[in-house]
Amino acid sequence: MRTLAILPVKSFGAAKQRLSETLGTGARQALAQAMFTDVLSSLRRTPGLDGIAVVTADVEAATAAAGDRVAVLHDDAQAGQSEAALIGIRHALARGVDRVVLVPGDTPLVQPDELTELLAGPEAVVIVPDRHGTGTNALVLSPPDVMEPSFGPGSLARHVAVASALDGAYRVDDVRTLALDVDTGGDLSELAAELELRRGQAPSTRGALRQLDRLGSGVHVAQASA
Repeated sequence: MRTLAILPVKSFGAAKQRLSETLGTGARQALAQAMFTDVLSSLRRTPGLDGIAVVTADVEAATAAAGDRVAVLHDDAQAGQSEAALIGIRHALARGVDRVVLVPGDTPLVQPDELTELLAGPEAVVIVPDRHGTGTNALVLSPPDVMEPSFGPGSLARHVAVASALDGAYRVDDVRTLALDVDTGGDLSELAAELELRRGQAPSTRGALRQLDRLGSGVHVAQASA
């Protein structure tokens, strides 16, 4: 089964506006770029993926994504995560891909083995909730157009309602590292705490948070083990 990962990426300069009370513009941009780098690295190292589509209007993201097995799709409308995901889905359908996995760019802890396990089941739809249990942080769709993604507040209930009406089976899969995205100061603190327990993981994000710590942001992450 040919599988494509779809990674929508908002412009780094406009990312993480909800962190504006905690971080300045430059710090938010650096953090968004670091998290994207770690997510993309995990996708590149996931053996079950036949390719990756990065959907973005950001020049830096497009440059960073360029490489083997990665297609960069321009997001002209910049109309949000759901619309960006549809750009990737249309790309997958045009190339005869059997399945897509939609992954956000702000879940830097995700690991290749967890992605492989997420893809292991026979279900037509796999839904990964956010850590609050109301949103959706990842979707596996087989075929890619089995249902239309509808991200945003309350998306978990919407996705479950649509998936439960389909002929194919679905499952809701709690994946800790995919559940932890970063939108608020609380999420940032939770990420820092997780990084304390996961030495060596998410090196770009770890470096960005250490830099924030040095600048007095109040976010502390221990040094990675040698």
